Amino acid sequence: MISLKKADYEKILAHAKSCVPEEACGLIAGTKDGEDKVVEKVYLLANIDHSNEHFTLDPKEQLAAVKDMRANGLMPLGNWHSHPESPSRPSEEDKRLAYDSKASYMILSLMEPEQPVLNSFHIEGDESTKEDLVIC
Repeated sequence: MISLKKADYEKILAHAKSCVPEEACGLIAGTKDGEDKVVEKVYLLANIDHSNEHFTLDPKEQLAAVKDMRANGLMPLGNWHSHPESPSRPSEEDKRLAYDSKASYMILSLMEPEQPVLNSFHIEGDESTKEDLVIC
């Protein structure tokens, strides 16, 4: 299970909407207890690809986020990105680029802007499994 504060969900949603028609992206950090992950901080990073179909995190911002995680005693839990025009599920490219099988991959669909859908996935190779996501 992975839990996310409602305020952090709102932060991701607002940023993703502001980036439309491009994909928005960022990192998530927090704590882990067994298989349970608690997101303590969300990082909003620039998509240097400026694309509506894929993203690349800005390397300088990514490094700054990791340094901030370490300084605050948090561990990297994964990343998040938006799908402005497609469902909240990993694309073939998302699966291909999912290098860390321990990470959570959150995907926010804005296909229906008034009904956004956020899901989190565990991706290993070509297989993706939906994680239990709790927004509290």
